[in-house]
Amino acid sequence: MIGFRDALPVIVLQDRRVIAFDRGWLARVLALAANRAGLADWPLAPHVAESVHEWLRTLTDRPAMSADIFTRAVREALKAIGFAEIGASFAAAWPFARISLVEIAQQAGNGFELAFFAALDLRLREVVRAGGSYCELHSLGRCVKMLRQRRHWSSACDDLRAEIVAFARRHTAHVLGDVGAGRARDLFLHVT
Repeated sequence: MIGFRDALPVIVLQDRRVIAFDRGWLARVLALAANRAGLADWPLAPHVAESVHEWLRTLTDRPAMSADIFTRAVREALKAIGFAEIGASFAAAWPFARISLVEIAQQAGNGFELAFFAALDLRLREVVRAGGSYCELHSLGRCVKMLRQRRHWSSACDDLRAEIVAFARRHTAHVLGDVGAGRARDLFLHVT
């Protein structure tokens, strides 16, 4: 028998990729939907994400769920608690992309920042071309120390961290502009 993380069903995307549910991700996407609906700083996003998590735990007979069914269920839950406008703005941010900055730094080689930025450029372009609307860049701190070849954080690390975040934001906006000619598209970029 196969055991799933937290005994939750996995979510099957339209391209048949499978992802595990992540409460933090859902809270961030719900906050984004609330912001689109005109409710900036909506405090209930983490609570709704926790409720969805608990609901998924009750589905012991269902090892997988399509992204469409998941999206519909979240929208219905929002409607039931009086936030239909957030439900209407809720896009489940499929496909979900999670990029390891450490992995990119390892591929680029220690101290080779130009190769790192070229590889990050390529990965971000892949996400946008695939139609991604949510991208999480993770392990930024470890990546920076690896590229700077430091065991301990320094002011040079602060500078590189800021440069990586600024590059990702600028570059993502530029690529979206190239790809999305004639149609508005958002990419929610989360860096940890």
